Amino acid sequence: MKTDAIADKSRMPEELHEIMEALAVVGTELCRTIKRGALGGSLGAAVGENTGGDQQKALDLMADDAFAAALKGTGVKYYASEEQEDVVVIDEDGKYALAIDPLDGSSNIDVNVSIGTIFSIFEATDDPHSSFLRPVGEQISGGYIIFGPQTNMVVTFGDGVQSYVLDPDSASFILIQDNLKVPKTSIEFAINASNYRHWPQAIRAYIDDCLSGDEGPREQNYNMRWVASLVAETHRIITRGGIFLYPGDDRPTYERGRLRMVYECAPIAFLIEQAGGKATDGHDRIMSQQADELHARTPFVFGTSEKVDRVSAYQDLPDEEVSALFGKRGLFRA
Repeated sequence: MKTDAIADKSRMPEELHEIMEALAVVGTELCRTIKRGALGGSLGAAVGENTGGDQQKALDLMADDAFAAALKGTGVKYYASEEQEDVVVIDEDGKYALAIDPLDGSSNIDVNVSIGTIFSIFEATDDPHSSFLRPVGEQISGGYIIFGPQTNMVVTFGDGVQSYVLDPDSASFILIQDNLKVPKTSIEFAINASNYRHWPQAIRAYIDDCLSGDEGPREQNYNMRWVASLVAETHRIITRGGIFLYPGDDRPTYERGRLRMVYECAPIAFLIEQAGGKATDGHDRIMSQQADELHARTPFVFGTSEKVDRVSAYQDLPDEEVSALFGKRGLFRA
């Protein structure tokens, strides 16, 4: 007897069952492939660049092909992928538009660090591009699959966040939490500190404030994390709180950061808000924005609400006032 790839779909809208089942099937297959490592071929081999200039790995393209094939006949009309230059038509009569980063964090494949898949679902319009270039708040689902010590699928349909774990015995995703929440307190932040010299002054001030520890205005010691995998960073934050920052900076092509709005930031923002956290571009809420092109980038800050609000407050101050935040008498001393 065939076992469903998702054992319990009761928390999922019935009209999305086939799409979610297809995503889960490919997720299960990718889990198996990733676990084989070098036995399955050179998964981390460089095979070119995508339209955004990022290096593609063999597994990026394998995952993209697998998802596009599995989604045929599920109701997906339009398919927008990080690995595709333009929108692909899957089913002419489909009702939905699915945006996807098929394999996030692929630079970590060879070093056995968590990687994953990020996806977002909209109702399709008559035009392929307007199906995705629309207010982020119009998503009907957003989620990710993370391949790590366990394989998890975390998803929202606009009514809270559900977490599933892949049972290796049954090859089915089992619901383990149906109302996941971002913890309200944490002493962790995630940012690529090697880019410190390029950041806006407000971001430097915020990080300096954290690094000053119990001797600074926050009067608390913090830990820094950086995995270079958006899925892994999200899973840690949604599990134990904290904040993730990928600001724009003064390097050429980094003015808007490096993360894509449509198939990376939009679904993560949807998840984080549904879990009680916040997600912004450093100033404004991501869920109130929309991309102006398929592969548009945006600065991205998300996590525990209080921490995200604090970054926004730093960003909104004039540079001369930001400089005054340092030291024991900082404006944001708690």
